[in-house]
Amino acid sequence: MRIAVLGATGRVGRLVVEQALQRGHEVVALVRRPEARPVSGRPTVEMRRADVTAPSAFPGLTDVDVVVSVLGIRKGDGPGTLVAGARLLADAPVRTLWLGALGSGPSVGAGGRIYQWVMKAFVGEELAEKAAADSIALDGGATVFHAPDLWAGGVSTGRRNVPLEDYAKPVLPPHASRATVAALMLDEAERPTRAAGILVPVGRV
Repeated sequence: MRIAVLGATGRVGRLVVEQALQRGHEVVALVRRPEARPVSGRPTVEMRRADVTAPSAFPGLTDVDVVVSVLGIRKGDGPGTLVAGARLLADAPVRTLWLGALGSGPSVGAGGRIYQWVMKAFVGEELAEKAAADSIALDGGATVFHAPDLWAGGVSTGRRNVPLEDYAKPVLPPHASRATVAALMLDEAERPTRAAGILVPVGRV
């Protein structure tokens, strides 16, 4: 499979690239700075300059099977980055997997009261943009992942994707490792279970 990764140099993006290569896939890294390779010493990764805030220069994606977007808001980014990325991919003729956040939009409150308080305190105004971007992605047919708080760690052997409507509200604030979320997005890329819907990645190490 030929997989494009938007946000490939971020903390989750690097893991998606690394795991995709380990699974034998071809990877196209969509990054602002192609010189910042997501996996050092891996020349097999095709680098394409891709700035979602410059849509006229965004590369074509007709030669890939799926896009895994782990686009985030970096320090110094102005508002609108996530919405711009969602709009670009919604218009692209390719299946899209989009990483969002548990506690935004349709999943507000799904992580429990304490978790939602933490999201409001530390994510704050970004929650509105995350919800808007998710809505655009869903309308474009994407599968959206509402990931809980992301921690360091390995891939959970008990990992699973749970449809939002089937996700049981936890007693304690939920979390998952970045590596587990990367693995679950690739699991869905390889074996699609739903389109235009929200999945909650679950797994602990």
